[in-house]
This record gives sequence, structure tokens and C-alpha cells, in this order.
Amino acid sequence: MTQTKTSRDAVNDAIWQAATEEFALHGLRGTSTQGIAERAGMSKARLHYYIESKEALYTEILQHVIEEWSRASFTDGNDDAPAVVIERYVRRKLDFSFTHPQLSKIFANEMTSGAPVLQTLLSASRLKVGSAIQQLETWIEQGLLRPLDPLLLMMNIWSITQHFADFEFQTRYMMRLKAGEKFDTEHIAREVVDFVLRGCGFVPTEATVASAAPATRPPTKTKTRR
Repeated sequence: MTQTKTSRDAVNDAIWQAATEEFALHGLRGTSTQGIAERAGMSKARLHYYIESKEALYTEILQHVIEEWSRASFTDGNDDAPAVVIERYVRRKLDFSFTHPQLSKIFANEMTSGAPVLQTLLSASRLKVGSAIQQLETWIEQGLLRPLDPLLLMMNIWSITQHFADFEFQTRYMMRLKAGEKFDTEHIAREVVDFVLRGCGFVPTEATVASAAPATRPPTKTKTRR
């Protein structure tokens, strides 16, 4: 049984990776199950044994992105100083962009297409953002954060951190990096953190440096018929 489960997990992982690459390149409309099957190294018939449809798989991938971003939260129940919490949030968002650029691209492509699928998934995300805004407003009321627009702060952070995934080609071109060549992620993180913290009214110091939990992908959620 263990061997069978391991084999099934490996197939699901291959499908997930292939679908992620296809959706990132072509979007939902331009992606076919034939393309996913070929990239995963299997027949179309075998692919359909493991998935319900390309639309269902696309929705699961988008849901995963939202869940991962929701884990990078301003409201994780700790009593850390605002500067530490904000730095941790920025670093987690950057980590996801560097580790899973294709997932971020799928999300961006969906949004630029009018979010036909995401419209049904964003309500929970907006509630999470609402909680973060409340936390930021509390810090402002307590004098721990300079007066600013909390929502615009979050949106600005999203824009900066997701840029490194959504506009990866442009970033590599400007930095003279070849495809596959690693970014200096720590240098980028420090620059972005410094920029954001100064915008929030803080003077970054070594004491504000927070460790970011790595962004990891949980097992694929593709449905099986057995």
C-alpha cells in the first residue's frame, strides 16, 4: 500500500508541476489537458484518471496560492514589535516569489483577465486582509506606527514582492542575470525591507531582522478516482 501511495503521490506531483508550468505560460484558456499530459510524461487518458478537469485543477492551484499568501500574516498571534512583523511579512512574500514564481504568475494572469475564477475565492482573502488592516490601525492608534493608509501599505508590499516573480524576465534582464541564474535574494530582501520599514517610519537596525519561514508547497490536491 505504501508503495502504491508513493507512486500515486509522484504522479500527482508530476501533474501539479506540469499544470503549473502550462498555466503560467498559457493561462487557463490557452492550456489544454493534452499539453499538461505531455509535459507530465503521460497519456491524456491517464491524466484524466487523476484529475476531474483542467478547470478544477486550475482552481485548486489558485486556492493554494491564496492559502500560502494568507499564511504570511500580520495577525499570527505573537507580540513581536511592528517592525519585526512587517519585515517577516515582506520576507515571506519575497520567499514565495523566488521559490514559486510560476504560481505567482498564474495568479497575476488570472487577475489581468478579470479574475473569472478568482472572484469566487477572494472573499476569504479579503477577510484576512481586513484583519491585517485592523492590526495596522491598532499600531497606529498606539503610536507604534506612523499614520498611513493600511490597505495601500499592503498593496504596495504586494506590488514590490510579487514583481520579482510576475516580471521575472524584466528583472533578470535589468540585473544581467541569465535564465536559471540565482538571484541574490538576501540582498534584495534587505533592500525591500529597508524601503518598506523606512516608509512606515522605522529606522531599520539589525535588531529588527526577523527570520522568515520558508514557503513550501504542501502535497498536491488533485483528486483521484480511487
